[in-house]
Amino acid sequence: MRILLTTLHSKYIHSSLALQYLRNYCQNMVENIDIKEYTINHDLDYVLSEIYKGKHEIVCFSCYIWNIAQTMSIARNLKKINPKITIILGGPEVSFDAQELLQMNPFVDYIVMGEGEVTFKELLSYLTKRQGDLRTIQGIAYRMNESIFMTEERRLMQELDTISSPFANGLEGYDNRIIYYESSRGCPHNCRYCLSSTIKGVRFFSIDRVKKDMDIFLSARVKQVKFVDRTFNAKKSHCLEIMKYLHRNDNGITNFHFEITADLLDEEILDFLSSVREGLFQFEVGVQTTYDMTMEAIDRKVDFGKLSQTVKIIAGYKNIHLHLDLIAGLPYETFQRFRLSFDEVYHLKPEKLQLGFLKLLKGSGIRQDEKLHEYTYREEPPYEVLGNRYITYEEMLHIKMMEEMVEHYYNTHGFDHGIEFILNRFYDSPASFYLDLGQFWEARGYHHTAHGRNALYEILLNFYTEKKWDELDYFCELLKLDYLKQGKSTVPHFFHPIDEEGFRNKIHQFLQDQGNVIKYLPQYEGLPAKQIIKKVHFESFRYDVLRSFEEKEKTPVEKEPTILLFDYELDHKVFAKSKVYKIDLEG
Repeated sequence: MRILLTTLHSKYIHSSLALQYLRNYCQNMVENIDIKEYTINHDLDYVLSEIYKGKHEIVCFSCYIWNIAQTMSIARNLKKINPKITIILGGPEVSFDAQELLQMNPFVDYIVMGEGEVTFKELLSYLTKRQGDLRTIQGIAYRMNESIFMTEERRLMQELDTISSPFANGLEGYDNRIIYYESSRGCPHNCRYCLSSTIKGVRFFSIDRVKKDMDIFLSARVKQVKFVDRTFNAKKSHCLEIMKYLHRNDNGITNFHFEITADLLDEEILDFLSSVREGLFQFEVGVQTTYDMTMEAIDRKVDFGKLSQTVKIIAGYKNIHLHLDLIAGLPYETFQRFRLSFDEVYHLKPEKLQLGFLKLLKGSGIRQDEKLHEYTYREEPPYEVLGNRYITYEEMLHIKMMEEMVEHYYNTHGFDHGIEFILNRFYDSPASFYLDLGQFWEARGYHHTAHGRNALYEILLNFYTEKKWDELDYFCELLKLDYLKQGKSTVPHFFHPIDEEGFRNKIHQFLQDQGNVIKYLPQYEGLPAKQIIKKVHFESFRYDVLRSFEEKEKTPVEKEPTILLFDYELDHKVFAKSKVYKIDLEG
């Protein structure tokens, strides 16, 4: 009997842990279990035809908020063209209303609820060998004789190492994809907006098992491994031993991403983190809100003062990429209070600030509180909030535009000097700036189309000009510095680049002097100037834009012609994409 495990990812680069777990757990009992992964961007007719051509007798779909609509469409039509096929659904999106889902969708035969390995194996045993009794298989919903039945909930597995590693047979099929990995299941927190709150306790894979899997990734020199542990540092001994192992066996290439609770990191862990290679680790910290009343309402216990102190310490090491998350639409957090949360997190200066919007997920505690907080939200996945007692839909739209501005102008780090100058000179609140920029963006109609890199710089320059702020000439030069630090490129016309024959001749003379090359560009020693010039950039500025300015400095900036050399050959580009030197072409 041929069986297919399949899902639709939101992007091609994603991969499925769940399908690999299920196949490996059942492989000694059932042969011919195939895995096929698609994306929601694939044409549904293409996916339907590919699944049909596989001639599978059982097709199992892994269901999430991002793919449930397309999955149901494919499953419905698959049943039409092959009424004898058995369709099984599993995953978080079908685990909390399985009975209703079966009633409304007669083409679905079985639903696996919750953690699936043991349940799925027992169900396949029944379907392929007629072994066992459906009524005794815990954790399923099914139809029989036009009636729908649900069995009792299955207890969680305690010995996780009994599940074979998804990577035991190598990394075939993972080319150009993010590798997801878990060293634990569950979460010590009980945040009411998260499905992890429905599972009590944290269970861990053994350290030896994790190390074996890490060896596979390190040997293959994969680019990134993304741990999906809800709180990687829930158990200090577990997380520290894994991180130390990765540090000892660092291949100089692979990056490991962890979701952590920053206020749980102690001095021992922080001291260790100070010594790791730049780019080895990447931390995502779920702040979500800085408002105590909101944290209490969502059952989240975070010491923001300790979190802030820890983030600042890690940021000072300049070796770990930090992502901080906020969620808009949480209980008791008004528009003004959300702005304060944003400002407090922004001042921590993470490498990435992610603004998310509350989703009232099936099975979550926050969905049970929808009437208490007068939530309105999309009834179709992903169930995103539209408003509540504390924040209106119009205010949510302002935050949406703010999010877009943060993605374009903060998270890219292509505008750091220019935006710092604006904030220091003209704003007391970062939130106010990004909201103002968003209003300008929308008023000009920029939100209707996508914009390339050059356009984003010109739009910010237009925003500054429309505000009629002083020091426009200096601001333009700061933006030119930001632009050139991102990579070698032709300088756009609105930055007024210098392209004079005499300037080019001075550059070649500078690079022909081996003393200059050894001083600034030693990696190019011995190369002719015509080859070096292809790898670096020289630019003339009307001001010394590298000179730091005092916060809230109001005095005019004096002109000081300066030549800068941009070197784009770096060993690591985690925090900078170039090195910049002030040079003298006349010397």
